Amino acid sequence: MSEAAQPRIALLGVPIEIGASQLGTLMGPDALRTAGIGRILDQLGFAVEDHGNMAKPGPAPAEGPPPANAKYYDTIKGWIRALSERSYALARSGAVPIFMGGDHSLSMGSVNGVARHWQEQGRPLFVLWVDAHADYNTPQTTETGNMHGMSAAFLCGEGGLDDLLGGAPRASIGPDQLDLFGIRSIDPEEKKLVFERCVAIADMRAIDEFGVGVLIRKVIERVRARNGVLHVSFDVDFLDPTVAPGVGTTVPGGATYREAHLIMELLHDSGLVRSVDIVELNPFLDERGRTARVAVELIGSLFGLQITDRRTPSNAVLPGNGGG
Repeated sequence: MSEAAQPRIALLGVPIEIGASQLGTLMGPDALRTAGIGRILDQLGFAVEDHGNMAKPGPAPAEGPPPANAKYYDTIKGWIRALSERSYALARSGAVPIFMGGDHSLSMGSVNGVARHWQEQGRPLFVLWVDAHADYNTPQTTETGNMHGMSAAFLCGEGGLDDLLGGAPRASIGPDQLDLFGIRSIDPEEKKLVFERCVAIADMRAIDEFGVGVLIRKVIERVRARNGVLHVSFDVDFLDPTVAPGVGTTVPGGATYREAHLIMELLHDSGLVRSVDIVELNPFLDERGRTARVAVELIGSLFGLQITDRRTPSNAVLPGNGGG
């Protein structure tokens, strides 16, 4: 494969931790690098561009009182505005961006920038939210005030954080473009809002009953039917804590190692994935780097690592390699 023909992946570290309840996720990007994320993608034939870690943004200008029940709003506002612009630029460059967190509040910037790019291309962006939590709180529904639990709601245009981006474009997606996958923890008021908006949910009961293969194929079919593209926002607490202990919000009963790999392999086979978040990895809580290694192995499966050569649609159409 010539260098000019290589599909490109852009890695960007986003060391934000104040959106979560426990400190430590700022070390996540470097843990993923140490676990070999660049190396495995290079071995899969991608031209890997590592853009380093974003620097902590300076104070955002005062714009009136922050919303009630949104902790560290002003600081997170600076991160989200800067990341949205970086995300938009990376998506426009033709690379497949992988945003390495950091807590899940970063998705308010990463997905907004990517969605803005795809809206300009006339293609809808769908978001697969692979997470133990729905993250569909607003400042009005939250029980904790932690902004990593508001990301999905913000992306779907819910109110309460309307000035977060300032004058920059807010490229919201519709609730019908969001899939919550693997959910097993949701707040009471958050649950009401999710059902009012008819957001698609595959909770762990559905996964146990139907299996991840059936449910992921339903997501893929819906995206393909609308000529859409897919952003995967992967929170490592989706995995069972016995598989991935290095997270601050562990919830028992998560996905197994095999289920997670099947999800990633099916997403790769679809050829629809154009951007990725990896969030909530907390190396301070990990066991000898185990969670970081698992996350990197799953990213490998998402981008084509397989035991045997199978004929799939993505053998011909790789993200960033003529797939549209």
